[in-house]
Amino acid sequence: MQTTAATTISSQAKKRVSVLIVDDSALVRRMLTEMLSSDPHITVLGTAHDAYDAREKIKALNPDVLTLDVEMPRMDGLTFLRNLMRLRPMPVVMVSSLTERGAEVTLDALSIGAVDYLAKPKIDLAATLGDYKQDLIGKIKAAAGARVRASAPSTALSAEAAAVKRGPQRQLRTTERIIAIGASTGGTEAIKDVLINMPPDTPGIVITQHIPKLFSGAFARRMDSCCQLSVCEAEDGQQVLRGHAYIAPGDQHLLLRQAFRRSRTGLFMSACRHRRLQQLWVSGQLYRRADALVADAALNGLPAS
Repeated sequence: MQTTAATTISSQAKKRVSVLIVDDSALVRRMLTEMLSSDPHITVLGTAHDAYDAREKIKALNPDVLTLDVEMPRMDGLTFLRNLMRLRPMPVVMVSSLTERGAEVTLDALSIGAVDYLAKPKIDLAATLGDYKQDLIGKIKAAAGARVRASAPSTALSAEAAAVKRGPQRQLRTTERIIAIGASTGGTEAIKDVLINMPPDTPGIVITQHIPKLFSGAFARRMDSCCQLSVCEAEDGQQVLRGHAYIAPGDQHLLLRQAFRRSRTGLFMSACRHRRLQQLWVSGQLYRRADALVADAALNGLPAS
């Protein structure tokens, strides 16, 4: 019995992840196919050049994961994704351009139900394709084990809640405690689930989300539109206030320091690009970079609080 169980576990561990690639560019389809096929644990079942082609191939091939282009002829990627999540939910990794418009569209896709996203490969930068391939393979494998959920209805603040949120009493209240949140790529919807349930008098929140630089501002604006908290992209030297959440710029981390500024005492943020974990003592308590809280606790057994 033990041998049989071990064999079953071993076969499950070696199960290949099957992928369908959907993109209107023949070159991108070929590049993604070659990259994914280089991994022994991934099988590319086929490719599709538009949403209608993808629909038929999903029925015929039953892939584990779908890579989906945003801009396609006949039906765009977001419309297809909405239909897919309504009729046949499955893990989807979006492939989009890293632009301001691309950021908004990608965040829309994540809210609809996409598991993750990836920039389109830069064909003219061959030196970076090796890193891109590893990133792509990692995202596909992670997506295969994701729990796909149906898209949630859009949330918006009522006029009353918006008035309270913008009230003058909210603007200059310092915070004695902080909440630090760190999330990896694809964690934007999890952060949204947390923030929309926070009351307006919540202690200051600092957030580092693994996200491209061009995405963090769009993400902060989106969160500000649906939360009782005031949410913004963090700025260097900004004071941490109650009822506010601060999202680190996509290419930076956040450090907290206690400081005295023009008769104001409180916690102030400092933006940095250091990759090694840094520790600061503030009022006798140990604070660490927000993005390192979860990962550091998991790897080194340190408390994430």
